[in-house]
Amino acid sequence: MRSPLILLISAPSGAGKTTVGDALLQETPQLRRVITCTTRAPRPGEVAGVDYHFFQPDDFAERVGRHEFLEHATVYDRSYGTLKSGVLDQLSTGKDALLIIDVQGAASVRAAANSDPLLSRALVTVFLSPPTLGELEARLRGRGGDPEESLQRRIQSARAEAARWREFDYLVISGSRVEDLRRIHAIYEAESLRCDRQKFQFAD
Repeated sequence: MRSPLILLISAPSGAGKTTVGDALLQETPQLRRVITCTTRAPRPGEVAGVDYHFFQPDDFAERVGRHEFLEHATVYDRSYGTLKSGVLDQLSTGKDALLIIDVQGAASVRAAANSDPLLSRALVTVFLSPPTLGELEARLRGRGGDPEESLQRRIQSARAEAARWREFDYLVISGSRVEDLRRIHAIYEAESLRCDRQKFQFAD
């Protein structure tokens, strides 16, 4: 009854975008996550084609050269990207697409949408942010496992990302996981009901 949409959720590193995205998928059958590509090795428990598409660096670079990515970036010496075909194929089935990507990737998607009417009409962008920079740093430190030098790089990068919230359609200040999910689900529902997405016609 309506055209599909692309819900893009972005956030500074460590702000919880993957957690809220996964929760949204569980309660929204119409929404399907677009699987991201990466050159990093699979982590324990990750499944190729389910969690990520795992590419060798040379293969990834060749796809970049063929302009197959809607967005791509190198983060901490690992490449990540979203294939255009992954998004367009999903829209063609009538399912809504969920993109969970970093701020740099979100900027690339918006740039692509500026020259593509289909993407422009479908795209909805949401920025999820902790209420303070101190909270953002605390969340990054709470993840553990990173040496201090690497952690400091992540903190500086996250601070720069947080400053770009005005580039998005919606801003959600993070509270509890339940509250974050409620707010982003409300955005999704409202965008689903926009008149310019509807294919509705009154019956005689």
